[in-house]
Amino acid sequence: MHRRFEVIPGAQAQVDWGDEGKILAHMGFGKVYSFHMTLSYSRDPFCCFTTSQDLETFFDCHRRAFAHFGGVPMTVVYDRTKTVVRRHVAPGEAVPLHPEAVGFAGHYDFDIDVLAAYRPTGKGRVERQVLIVRDHVLSGRSFTSVEEMDAAFAAWVPQRRAQTHRTHQQVIGERAAGDHAALKPLPPTPYLVAERHLRPVGKDCLIAFGGNLYSVPARKVRPRQLVEIRATKSQVMLHSTVPDPHGETLLATHARAVGRGARVVEETHWDGLPTGKNRRTTTGEVPVQPRHHQPLGEEARSLQALLNRAAATQVVVGRRPLSVYDELTGTRPFTTHRTPKESS
Repeated sequence: MHRRFEVIPGAQAQVDWGDEGKILAHMGFGKVYSFHMTLSYSRDPFCCFTTSQDLETFFDCHRRAFAHFGGVPMTVVYDRTKTVVRRHVAPGEAVPLHPEAVGFAGHYDFDIDVLAAYRPTGKGRVERQVLIVRDHVLSGRSFTSVEEMDAAFAAWVPQRRAQTHRTHQQVIGERAAGDHAALKPLPPTPYLVAERHLRPVGKDCLIAFGGNLYSVPARKVRPRQLVEIRATKSQVMLHSTVPDPHGETLLATHARAVGRGARVVEETHWDGLPTGKNRRTTTGEVPVQPRHHQPLGEEARSLQALLNRAAATQVVVGRRPLSVYDELTGTRPFTTHRTPKESS
């Protein structure tokens, strides 16, 4: 059992995904998803179609929905999707939100309302809208692209707004006018949605991300310093975690590499580093010039010969019998043979 509720104009919108399956499989797309946002007061709908549910796509759909409605509601209701909730917790505990969702909501000035687990009736308005769009826009039709599907929804919206809703018994378009007027204005600049990671700087001024290497200015970083990576589908922006004296954090911007194993380097980032031009190297074609030494004395030459392994093999060593050492020490050599006189 649950209590039915209504909201005031501009107070709430509900968001949900729909899985449209392989509707574009003949065009090479594995799956197509529908993103839905419905204004709770008027039931005014928005829908767009995508081939991904990743973080950047999710919030790009939000921007399109806000532009469609001409403003931002005070609250947006979600289920526990991983693009909004960082991890699941026990009932009654505070839900840890995804940092990118918090940043996006702060930029557009709306509150995030996450439903309790297993409470689908909390966003029944948008869940009903998923089925309506599927029945009236997609059913019995074939498409060649997501853009064509978006155009089909846009052509259907005036028909939906002309209908009288069964719950509030008013024309959806008339009630939507009051809903749109109560929405908050859009910010002057859109929010840039990006993946965010911390990575250390290597001694070669390169940072590893996504199987590729990206350079940062050598004069602005130190080895093993942590740098924040903000990556979109087309760009990789590298930011310092501490602002410089001018309050700036951006270190470098690169085009995002395709695939793995690429090195994206801006040569000016290595300015000030040793170039290796003074290193003594040879290709084997240039003969090595002998070093010039001052003449050494006889004793110094003998010592130098002992220190040099090649020369040590040429040193002449005197040889003498062991009996010489016996005579010098006054000892007799040990023998096991005795004469007949000694035995008597």
